[in-house]
Amino acid sequence: MSQVKETSKSFTSLLLSRMRSAHWDIAAAVRSIESATNTPNDHENTTAAIGSHHAKYALESYISRKFFHSFDHETFYMDGSLSSLLNPDQFRRDCFTQFRDMNSMDPTELLGIMPTCQFGQFCSKRYLSIMHPKMEESLFGDLEQNRLVSAGNHPRSEFYGHFLKVAKAIWLLHLLAFSLDPSPTMFMATKGAEFQPEYMENVARFSGRGLPVGQIVGIPVSPGFKLGSVSIIKARVYLVPKK
Repeated sequence: MSQVKETSKSFTSLLLSRMRSAHWDIAAAVRSIESATNTPNDHENTTAAIGSHHAKYALESYISRKFFHSFDHETFYMDGSLSSLLNPDQFRRDCFTQFRDMNSMDPTELLGIMPTCQFGQFCSKRYLSIMHPKMEESLFGDLEQNRLVSAGNHPRSEFYGHFLKVAKAIWLLHLLAFSLDPSPTMFMATKGAEFQPEYMENVARFSGRGLPVGQIVGIPVSPGFKLGSVSIIKARVYLVPKK
């Protein structure tokens, strides 16, 4: 999970830098991201407490949600495979073999050889999900990367290279999770929920010695994982004062 965390933070920083270079209204972008994730049951107005200088957490949350969508299915629902149910022991062995073989591979080189492999399909779907055409055109001035990815190819750009590092880290985590018996259960913190240190990790630093009283989840940044009732990876959250 450390690779997921580091690559996600790096890609988020690059995307945020692109937004600033394109003179985006970052505060408006944060509000848009937040409004897209609010539900009728969100009673706490946490968005107002989130400063634009912490937009990176809202953006990372958006990227994380897109990448981890359908993580609990053996192929991210890219097909209707039921191998994990039909032959679970063999499936777990295959997942670990793929994890071991792919761990040291350069994703750019791998996709240069097999652009439409299952990992390549995952990358294509996630890129197109994260990078809306209008967003890409605003940031890069054209839709060249979108056209390449839509055609089943993978750009050799610096930006797409950073994206692939996140994709590989999450793909490896998925393979590792499905090689275990039982598989870990993914969970997300809920916006407006009380901070629970046994299940959550605060991403922002507070001045002083301890966490201020009355903090709640303002942004669920990335998921956590449990094995049975034990939290093995904490969910990362951005905290805000309770109103």
